[in-house]
Amino acid sequence: MKIQGLFTAIITPFTKDGSKIDYDAYQRLIEKQIEAGVSGLVPCGTTGESPTLTHKEHIELIKKTVEFVKGRALVIAGTGSNSTQEAIEMTKEACDAGVNAVMLVNPYYNKPTQEGLYRHFKKVAENSTVPVVLYNIKGRTAVNIEPETFVRLAEIPNIVAVKEASGDLNQMAKIIKYTNHKLTLLSGDDNITPAVIAIGGMGVISVASNIYPKRMVKMLDYYLSGQFEKGNQIFYELFDFMNAMFWETNPIPVKTAAGLLGLCEPILRLPLCEMSPEKVQRLKQVIEKTGEDQ
Repeated sequence: MKIQGLFTAIITPFTKDGSKIDYDAYQRLIEKQIEAGVSGLVPCGTTGESPTLTHKEHIELIKKTVEFVKGRALVIAGTGSNSTQEAIEMTKEACDAGVNAVMLVNPYYNKPTQEGLYRHFKKVAENSTVPVVLYNIKGRTAVNIEPETFVRLAEIPNIVAVKEASGDLNQMAKIIKYTNHKLTLLSGDDNITPAVIAIGGMGVISVASNIYPKRMVKMLDYYLSGQFEKGNQIFYELFDFMNAMFWETNPIPVKTAAGLLGLCEPILRLPLCEMSPEKVQRLKQVIEKTGEDQ
């Protein structure tokens, strides 16, 4: 199984009162992604508001994703936690649901040492029957997986890739070099995808592709086939939108964009809240300037 190309960190649509997941809207979102030809979908990640999903919702959403995708793309389910035991339990349930891989975020808040990080990921990976993608995002978890720890983790057979959201290209290059290409590197930030591909990355787990999957698929296809000029043309068409996705905490802007385009209700669960009116107007202008997905 190749983990490369465009993977959409898919949003979780809620009903108007925010009490339930809107599975009708979710199925429509998935069909939009499949029709665009994405390599895979990543439910229950940061963009999917996993911290505010109940355990029951989390597992149900993973099961529904597998059901709706019907094997037409890879499903990489977020099953990470700051509790190793909870991560193991969710990983086992996701494996039973038929996912193609799981994604494990750094344990957050408790700030483990590098040894603690290694033992955490090792323990969870040993309880997974599918490949494991690590998710390194210091900005949200307060800890960074250091390159030396990646070297150790790369020796665990089913740890196969990393979503790198550190924004540090030097670290990413070290991961590729020091693990001797054992770990597939995926960009965790849309706006540095060209640079990540240039140093040996093989794809992106994207926020922007919730709205522009067709153009993002084309962009990645060009980059991975060495046609950087054509890839860059699309990249710069989407560049302002990519940056707008982080005007406020993700996924506030992408949920707002989805709402503006009628893809789902722009409802977030507290402690996340709606985007400021001024920024909504600016976002409308960016979407109008960027144009339709094609």
